[in-house]
Amino acid sequence: MDLFSAASASQRKREAPLATRMRPERFEDFVGQQEIVGPQRLLRRAIEADRLTSMIFYGPPGTGKTTLAFLIAKYTKAHFETVNAVSTGVAELRRLISEAKERSLLHGQRTVVFIDEIHRFNKGQQDALLPAVEDGTIILLGATTENPYYEVNTPLLSRSRVFRLRSLNNDELKEVINRAINDRQQGLGELQVILEPAALEHLVGVAEGDARVALNGLELAALTTEPSDDGHRHLTVEIIADSVQQKVIRYDREGDNHYDTISAFIKSIRGSDPDAALFYLAKMLKAGEDPKFIARRLIVHAAEDIGNADPQGLLVAVAAAQAVEMVGLPEARIPMAQAVTYLATAPKSNACCLGIDLAGKDVEAVSQGTIPLHLRDASHPGSRQLGHGQGYLYPHDYPGHYVPQDYLPTEVKGRRYYQPTEEGYERRIKERLENWRAGKNNK
Repeated sequence: MDLFSAASASQRKREAPLATRMRPERFEDFVGQQEIVGPQRLLRRAIEADRLTSMIFYGPPGTGKTTLAFLIAKYTKAHFETVNAVSTGVAELRRLISEAKERSLLHGQRTVVFIDEIHRFNKGQQDALLPAVEDGTIILLGATTENPYYEVNTPLLSRSRVFRLRSLNNDELKEVINRAINDRQQGLGELQVILEPAALEHLVGVAEGDARVALNGLELAALTTEPSDDGHRHLTVEIIADSVQQKVIRYDREGDNHYDTISAFIKSIRGSDPDAALFYLAKMLKAGEDPKFIARRLIVHAAEDIGNADPQGLLVAVAAAQAVEMVGLPEARIPMAQAVTYLATAPKSNACCLGIDLAGKDVEAVSQGTIPLHLRDASHPGSRQLGHGQGYLYPHDYPGHYVPQDYLPTEVKGRRYYQPTEEGYERRIKERLENWRAGKNNK
């Protein structure tokens, strides 16, 4: 690097956002993720020993994925390449791989390729990487906020070690913020920032484990606040709130948070916790989840987890879905909340779900069975000659509108698929079935 290039790089770093300027250049300054980058941990040992294998860093934004990649670039003797997942096509990847082969052959130097947001690579791009990763031509470093087990091709994933990074906790975020305030070289030290304790707590709260969000909000607040008479820039709760604007809601309608949140939502209803269910409903709505998707899940849940313990539950869920269609948001949140609290507090039974699944297994096992002659359609010409409908007993002709009669195919005769529980209305259904089976014609 010549003097001009060095000066240009230095200038760019000074003008970079605070989050970029404060990016650690050694492990001792790396905050968080100590379970994977702490002293004597596998990843740190591999990086410091320059014994790298292909790996994927997976976790929420602002948790250190890109920082880890740049630390690797600093520690490794390998040639380091950064690839833009959005703009790099297959042709560019093949050129990069060809250069890596030449570099290895002529100079004995390995090539590390860092791909941020690797989940944005399509199948063709990922397939183009596979042979080079497989034979060691390149060492792949991928970073993604999406679950790689969903977004990365299985063959490529199987040749990479996945490291999951977690959101920073409050103490770790405070450390990041305080370092930035006090650092006179790369941080805000020259501005003499004083962050009020309440403002610090607010900033940590709205960042939700994302160091980049915290530093961006801090920088904006500091740069837009004039020094007081004492020469310090006093950042209050109001200033921080104005700079950050609103809380970050970790939610991606195509990613982990989508699936994790809807899972927690349904499990909260199934577990009869209306408060948790309302919380997750609010989170999904605030994050922009499609209310029709939520409504469909409520309909399924009403049948799967409540069923005949409270048949009204399905009607409530369907009505909520219709309300979503008719009135839309924000008003639709109210009937949705009504449905959620009704379902959460309703008696629970999965007997219908278990029954249909058990019946399905028998259908597969017995090739659908042979329908008894007395149950077959007798309306078409010649059906009587075939014996169709003969011996059928019309239930309405008997007391209680019930008469014992075989309905199941011979292959599964006597099978019980629906086993009503003692919960809610299903207790009455169970009693009725038991009476019928005992030869009692009850109401």
